[in-house]
Amino acid sequence: MSTRIAFLKGHGTENDFVIVPDPENALVLGPAAVAALCDRRAGIGGDGVLHVVRSAAHPEAASMAAEAEWFMDYRNGDGSVAEMCGNGVRVFAHYLQHAGHVGEGDLAIATRAGVKTVHIAKDGDITVGMGRARLPEGEVTVSVGEHSWPARNVNMGNPHAVAFVDDLAHAGDLYTAPPVGPAAAYPDGVNVEFVVDRGPRHVAMRVHERGSGETRSCGTGACAVAVAAARRDGADPAVTGTPVTYTVDLPGGRLVISERPDGEIEMTGPAVIVAEGEIDGNWLENAAG
Repeated sequence: MSTRIAFLKGHGTENDFVIVPDPENALVLGPAAVAALCDRRAGIGGDGVLHVVRSAAHPEAASMAAEAEWFMDYRNGDGSVAEMCGNGVRVFAHYLQHAGHVGEGDLAIATRAGVKTVHIAKDGDITVGMGRARLPEGEVTVSVGEHSWPARNVNMGNPHAVAFVDDLAHAGDLYTAPPVGPAAAYPDGVNVEFVVDRGPRHVAMRVHERGSGETRSCGTGACAVAVAAARRDGADPAVTGTPVTYTVDLPGGRLVISERPDGEIEMTGPAVIVAEGEIDGNWLENAAG
């Protein structure tokens, strides 16, 4: 491992990430190394790591290289691999622009949930095509303490359980994952969203992200919440032919989620680079065990 490793720190609506540029996939970032980087006391601190790799250089993304030059090799804060991170895609795209790899306009980014289309606007907001939501059948229940709520099972390339509550405080501290049943509905764990109404097509949420705990924002979670709210409200663009848009407030900011008649979901919000520096390679090697 090289002595010094470049990194940046960025966030999207305060969902924060350690960005590690590694175009040729030369670094080995195992679970322990990722967890060490994301440690908020002994490391840099973040909800996850955005490992920036050219698609052609990564075995999981090589098949997507013809469509997307860059692969977002995303890891949760505990080191586990995640299929997709909506806020992470925006920050990833902003990094590519910051580094001079892309300009304003449209680009494609490879993820474990497929190739995502991204638009970088002149005002800095970034819109991500998040794909279509899947709504698996079956009843799901979310619990906190002695309270339980029915939840909507929504898959955005990663799994979500969306529960509508009267007060966001009902979610508790969210330090640990709220119990969700039946367990068979989410064999690989689940992101859990608690949602309240703020006005017409306007909601607020808190989220426990699988592998990260409560985060200030979750892009795929906001998309799942918007879809669940739309169906609850009787809105389905595939049926009506009319797009539907929800404003979603999160502890770290605001996202705007639109669902088109073809099922494509678009998420628009900010992305920020706050710092860049170098990681001590020897420290990271020792931290990784």
